[in-house]
Amino acid sequence: MSPRRLNRLRVWGVNPSLRAAFGRALVRFRLGFADSVSGMIKRHDQNGRGISRRNFLRQLAKTSALAGAGALAARFAAAQDATLQSLIEQNQRGGEFELGFDSASRTIPMPKAALPTLSPLTAQTTDHAIRQYEGIVAGGGWPTVPVGDRMRLGNRLPAVITLRQRLAVAGDLGNNVGVTDIYDSYVEAAVRRFQARHGLAVDGIMREQTFAAMNIPAPVRLAQLRNNAARLRSLSMHLGNRFVVCNIPAAQVEAVENGVAVSRHTAVVGKPDRPSPDINSKIVEINFNPYWTVPVSIVRRDLIPKMQEAPDYLTSNRIRIFDPRGNELTPSQINWYSEEATNYQFKQDPGDFNSLGSIRINFPNKDGVYMHDTPFKNLFGEDFRFHSSGCIRVQNVRDLVNWLLIETPGWSRQQIDAVIKSGERIDAKVAKPVPLYWIYVTAWATPDGIVQFRDDIYNRDGLASIAGARG
Repeated sequence: MSPRRLNRLRVWGVNPSLRAAFGRALVRFRLGFADSVSGMIKRHDQNGRGISRRNFLRQLAKTSALAGAGALAARFAAAQDATLQSLIEQNQRGGEFELGFDSASRTIPMPKAALPTLSPLTAQTTDHAIRQYEGIVAGGGWPTVPVGDRMRLGNRLPAVITLRQRLAVAGDLGNNVGVTDIYDSYVEAAVRRFQARHGLAVDGIMREQTFAAMNIPAPVRLAQLRNNAARLRSLSMHLGNRFVVCNIPAAQVEAVENGVAVSRHTAVVGKPDRPSPDINSKIVEINFNPYWTVPVSIVRRDLIPKMQEAPDYLTSNRIRIFDPRGNELTPSQINWYSEEATNYQFKQDPGDFNSLGSIRINFPNKDGVYMHDTPFKNLFGEDFRFHSSGCIRVQNVRDLVNWLLIETPGWSRQQIDAVIKSGERIDAKVAKPVPLYWIYVTAWATPDGIVQFRDDIYNRDGLASIAGARG
């Protein structure tokens, strides 16, 4: 045993004979130590929990019995705290990482699901965010993160230093977590928060979409906040106690009650060349197992080209054709290489194949749009959810409909599910029509101070010209 360690034992008040015994025990202890530590950590990881220093030392005291010096080895381990902590970190993270993920997440909070995008306070909190970003711009903005291959937990790259700086400027990463080239748990937690604030898949991995959002210059983000603050001031008054809002750039629907987002739904909204319109209306009716009447615009732009490519398209999708008198026609009766088809009505039968799915949500509007279910559930998992022709598809739409009909007698969740399962065509009038807002907001701040951004998918913010001027 080294003189340094013997001196430490003297400080503890251990007598010489015990020191000799401890030296022999320590050799045996070390032989089993690595296997014991690995086993402990593996068990904790399999249970989905990290291992704290306190728990580690508690387990160490038990493990030291192998060496015949339990209490003494535990005290020795406490003295070697830094070394043991390093060993824990290496086993858990495979390198030089701090056990800081949970503490980092608590210190820098994620956006709260219960806070709605639109509320009477949104305009005010967005004005606060403008002042925050004015300070960021005045300080020189943030650095550009070098774009390369994916970066993730465990990487050691020079670009991580710049990434840390970028995350810290916007407040996603604390200033007290060090400046290293290691993509540690602090950086991963900060990237997750950044992704949540920008409507991206939250996985803590730097990939193409995250690089792109991160490298939008600070002056562009400031201009975005200013543009949207004006929109929010015109939207945030007299919303009602219960309302539904769809933020089109976020492709997201919220049911809001007494200032709380009681449910949030991923949405699929209009393509850039077929945008979803701004709407201020009230939801008045729910159609169960609806027919889909194909709009003339879709007949012209989609249906005619599809029939030219695949003459059995209508038949295979159970879409029927009716003339103005209600007589049913066959596809072969129409010249698909002309505009003749726009003179007829096309209706798709109810069913799980129907483009509206099992539910359609109706509200008066001049654009002839509505919200609905869809058989193409895979689209909800994409970051880019701009695929419709103006209407809005809603994920978990039954939950939203249950909330809409909560005050309508005869429409419990069980009854809703039973009607859908039956396949019967039934309408439900909403007892108290619910205000509905389709809004176009690409930047806002919620009352907790979290600032969020989305892509200006319809180019209504003028951001391209601002970015171009900086280039």
